[in-house]
Amino acid sequence: MSSARDRVQALREAIERHNIAYYALDAPLIGDADYDRLFAELQALEAEHPELRSVDSPTQRVGAAPLPEFAARAHATPMLSLNNAFADDEVAAFDRRVREGLASDGAGEVNYSAEPKFDGLAVSLRYQDGRLLQGATRGDGTTGEDVTANLRTLRSIPLRLQGSDWPAVLDVRGEVLMLRSDFAQMNEQQREKGEKAFVNPRNAAAGSLRQLDPRITATRPLRFFAYGVGVPAGTAGAGLPATHSELLDRLAAWGFPVARERRRVLGLAGLLAYYAEIGRLRATLPYDIDGVVYKVDDLAAQARLGFVSRAPRFALAHKFAAEEAVTELLEISIQVGRTGALTPVARLKPVFVGGVTVINATLHNEDEIRRKDVRIGDTVVVRRAGDVIPEVVRVLPEKRPAAARRFSMPQSCPVCGSRVVRSEEEKSEKDENDEKDEREVQGVAAVARCTGGLYCPAQRKQALLHFASRRAMDIEGLGDKLVEQLVDNAIVRTPADLYQLGVAALANLERLAEKSAGNLLAAIEKSKQTTLARFIYALGIRNVGEATARELARHFGALERLLAADETQLLQVPEVGPIVAQCIRQFCSEPHNQTVIEQLRAAGVSWSESDAAAVSAGALAGKVFVLTGALPSLTRDAAGQRIMAAGGKVTGSVSKKTDFVVAGAEAGSKLEKAQRLGVSVIDEGQLLALLQAAPENP
Repeated sequence: MSSARDRVQALREAIERHNIAYYALDAPLIGDADYDRLFAELQALEAEHPELRSVDSPTQRVGAAPLPEFAARAHATPMLSLNNAFADDEVAAFDRRVREGLASDGAGEVNYSAEPKFDGLAVSLRYQDGRLLQGATRGDGTTGEDVTANLRTLRSIPLRLQGSDWPAVLDVRGEVLMLRSDFAQMNEQQREKGEKAFVNPRNAAAGSLRQLDPRITATRPLRFFAYGVGVPAGTAGAGLPATHSELLDRLAAWGFPVARERRRVLGLAGLLAYYAEIGRLRATLPYDIDGVVYKVDDLAAQARLGFVSRAPRFALAHKFAAEEAVTELLEISIQVGRTGALTPVARLKPVFVGGVTVINATLHNEDEIRRKDVRIGDTVVVRRAGDVIPEVVRVLPEKRPAAARRFSMPQSCPVCGSRVVRSEEEKSEKDENDEKDEREVQGVAAVARCTGGLYCPAQRKQALLHFASRRAMDIEGLGDKLVEQLVDNAIVRTPADLYQLGVAALANLERLAEKSAGNLLAAIEKSKQTTLARFIYALGIRNVGEATARELARHFGALERLLAADETQLLQVPEVGPIVAQCIRQFCSEPHNQTVIEQLRAAGVSWSESDAAAVSAGALAGKVFVLTGALPSLTRDAAGQRIMAAGGKVTGSVSKKTDFVVAGAEAGSKLEKAQRLGVSVIDEGQLLALLQAAPENP
């Protein structure tokens, strides 16, 4: 047995060494036939001695049994996104902020680590005692999907780390992607089998990694490249090298592929020179990239700079300009969005742009069409904005045919036939931690919008999802897939129809067992008892978020008074401006919206008319709060809910009108602004003391 065990161990080490040489170093030590012989010998020994099998054996990369679904996996350290730059002056501003942030250290020009920005799927790998324990997708940055079984099939991911100087627990961050050559070969095989080819390497990689059957993932030519580690805030990389560039070298030594094109550069000039260099090399690289990433090289300096909102202050993604192509605009059609906005869409002669074939592109709105003088039949320049959303950039008037036609926005909704109105839309730019309701107006644009509201089928699914959401009517169990079935099967047309549902109507829906149906009906029944503020918010009136709904409930006290209010009366409500007042009046004046509201009340949806008065008299009535940073026990959402339940107001930006800034860990610029303005800064404990007499739930 000892000889078999020793041989198995030797074979595993040899195969992993050859995997690293091939995938990480691009310097294979043996030919494919010799590698296959080693692999076959290991398979035979493990078959003969099953007790010697282990999950970190190279033979286990073929994939396990299919999974019913992916489990959620919380990241020990959040996988944050990066702020983007598209112009040199934005990079200069980043460098200036870094130098100013490190000025107390006597920093002059800063050393940066620069590397290509992979165009793939970000994942996190956790190693314990040098062995791969689990892996997850980025997800929302805090929680991802557990795709450990799939990641184990990638030969470029070491199942055991090389060397011995790694930490006991290590979270490695990197990107899963496909090389261009592998992608082309896979698509050729797809076509030979008569199957659909993949659109581009990124989509193919993402789809392949998220297969519920790991055996399918094992057949796809996926690669992994490491670009960092998850380091808990404030540790400055304890137990790791002092710089990011040294960390990448260490990851390579542990067996991970890393970008060969990485550099350590000095100051702004070094950053821009690297960007230009990679731009020239972009077409020759073996994989797709959409820019470069700059990181302050010193890990201790990274910790001092910290984070702002969901992005680090010490790093920046410098994106390449979007790719463009020329094609013909065949027709302009109308797409009705979930909020009723009518968006003109260009139907194009197919053209290949930025790795995908584009047949549709947004024209934004009627004003943009007029400004660009876009006509049906024109030859146009198309760009994938941010390498994602196709848009028509400009017309080539010299190629305009005599038969080119002007476009006119329809006067009625092409989906439901309701009247179309043109209204001013606020263009806003959020403060770094702003809630959805708080906006700084930067200008306005006219948008055509369907007045169908709760009636229009194009808006129906999103209207129902919003109505049932946790902050609105809070109907637990009514999610995307169920709403799709209810609408597609013509079971539900308006929110009022939800209160007419019975077990028989739900019986034939997919994946809805009798117990689940009963739970859903119970949740719908429970939702009938609500608050006026929640009900107003649930209606989905454009530009009316939670905070505005609370102000409306507080001001009018009864739904009937709100429905009857004119714009002059609405403008008396705090924070309600002309555009919001117009949206409310327009919604309330539509007969079909009035009908749905009447049906909801008739179905038993009700609230106490004393709700608004209770909130107005709450412990924090009239006080304005700003929340920033991570609180020890409450989420910012929960803290905001409790403040508003006590009569307070939560806004997203600090001003002289702010009464309190509640600051948690890594509070950022809002804390600095509060200190400059002399605004009271409190922590979570002091907030809870203020909330002692406040109710737990709104």
